[in-house]
Amino acid sequence: MKNFKSGIPFSIWVIGFSSLLINISSVMVFGVAALYVKQILGVTTGFVLMLEGMFEAIAYAMKLFSGVISDYLRRRKVVMVWGLGLFALARPVMVVFSSVSGVLVARLLDRFGNGIQSTPRDALVGDLAPLGTKGACFGLRQSLAVAGSFIGGFVGIWCMVATNQNFESIFLYATIPAVLGLLLVVFFVKDPHEEQTKEKVNANKVVRHPIHLADLKRLGKSYWILMGIALVFTTTRVGESVLVLHATESFQMDQNFSHGIIMLYNGANSLCSYPVGYLSDRLGRYGFLGFSFFILILADAFLGFASSLAHMMIGVALWGVQIGISQSMFLSLIADHVPEDLRGTGIGFFYLISSVALIFAGTIGGAVANYYDQFATFITSGVIGFLALLLLAVFYKDLKPLDYENNSGN
Repeated sequence: MKNFKSGIPFSIWVIGFSSLLINISSVMVFGVAALYVKQILGVTTGFVLMLEGMFEAIAYAMKLFSGVISDYLRRRKVVMVWGLGLFALARPVMVVFSSVSGVLVARLLDRFGNGIQSTPRDALVGDLAPLGTKGACFGLRQSLAVAGSFIGGFVGIWCMVATNQNFESIFLYATIPAVLGLLLVVFFVKDPHEEQTKEKVNANKVVRHPIHLADLKRLGKSYWILMGIALVFTTTRVGESVLVLHATESFQMDQNFSHGIIMLYNGANSLCSYPVGYLSDRLGRYGFLGFSFFILILADAFLGFASSLAHMMIGVALWGVQIGISQSMFLSLIADHVPEDLRGTGIGFFYLISSVALIFAGTIGGAVANYYDQFATFITSGVIGFLALLLLAVFYKDLKPLDYENNSGN
């Protein structure tokens, strides 16, 4: 396939637009899921926080499994398609079973599917990205994905108003973009490993990449130090559903516009991901990673000390900026550090470590919200973010910033 003028391969653009559609569907559901579970099914805010932490932890754990499997099979697209299929299936399940148990099953399918498709997708971007453009390629995919979340907010608001807050109808409509995103990947994404695998099968050669514990050492010291910092940093995470509840409960924002919080969050995320990824290919990544940690602390200060909805909105926008920068930087750094044949494993372990951190984040956030209030949750997040920034400064020399052009993993 021909490349665009930016040098970004066509398949990466397709993956980006598929992610855009998937995130439209995800936000349509996620933007009202907390309200649906709390108001219609009658659970507490603390329970919502812990549920979201658990669901995200499951998704991240599945990302390790799918990453290792995609390395083993040497076929990323096939694993990705299976995950997208489960993700799409979750929407009608949520409509059919309108109970706490039914929603739990649907959310599990949603998170399983999202987890399974994510790591092969990111590893495939790393495989396809030309030398010297990994930051731009990951940033583009992130920007398009988050643009989908932004658009999904508009669609969600329209659905809330048009259906008179009929949650089941919204979940059904969310099936459409999920299926379209799946079809894009099936018909238009090319996996470079598939042709190699077919050639080796025809030649009766071994095509599997053996799974060895020794591979963990091959990931390298710098990689594991980076993962330790990621563990602390991800513990700061406060889910988007908490931002929605904070706006509607603390500042009496109209529930019809609950998707507006996620739109602002994702709009800021999308606008900064590609430019920062592009610049990091030329200026280095660790400075931008540290900057994202600082932005997190600032965002938590606005959210924790907000005295009005306007102040809170500034915090939401800053929260989106730091997510856009940090996620692009972590993934680009992993692609820089790990060998190409372990790229899925390296990204998978990043997601597994993040899942452990999200369990901590959900537990800590839920406990603080129940014993104190939602404002205290953001202050706690900011303190942990400051610790992550200190760790990055202390271990910076051991991370050994790479020459991105010559050490890109290809």
